[in-house]
Amino acid sequence: MSDFLFGHVGSDLFREFDRLQHHMSTLAGGFPASLRSNQSYFPPVNIGATDDAIEIVVFAPGFASSQFELSIDKGLLTIAGERKRPEAATGEGARSYARERFMGAFRRVIELPPNANPDDVKAKYTDGCLLIRVGKHESSKPRSITVL
Repeated sequence: MSDFLFGHVGSDLFREFDRLQHHMSTLAGGFPASLRSNQSYFPPVNIGATDDAIEIVVFAPGFASSQFELSIDKGLLTIAGERKRPEAATGEGARSYARERFMGAFRRVIELPPNANPDDVKAKYTDGCLLIRVGKHESSKPRSITVL
């Protein structure tokens, strides 16, 4: 029975999950694929939009604002930084039995939509969250049109 459940079906099951994820990605239109978050990356991000801006929340507790490096080039927002191991955990004879907190350098690159304005970016780090607001070009903002 276990060969039936986990043998040849196991690899087909993963292929089916990949196929399902691909279909879900195509249904999630509106944002480029790189704007949709992926749980396997650090730090995790939430991305949304208002009429005026694209808003990105980066969940990275335990950092100082000076530890982040942000840049925009050719429609790509790059978020980089590094979390160093606490000195107490690196002392002589110290051994770890489990580590669930991410340590080391990270780099996230997010493709911004074409209506993002790279000249209108604000970033603020508060309560363990890096809040990034990228304004939209005026021409892409919704507006009311008067009918005469």
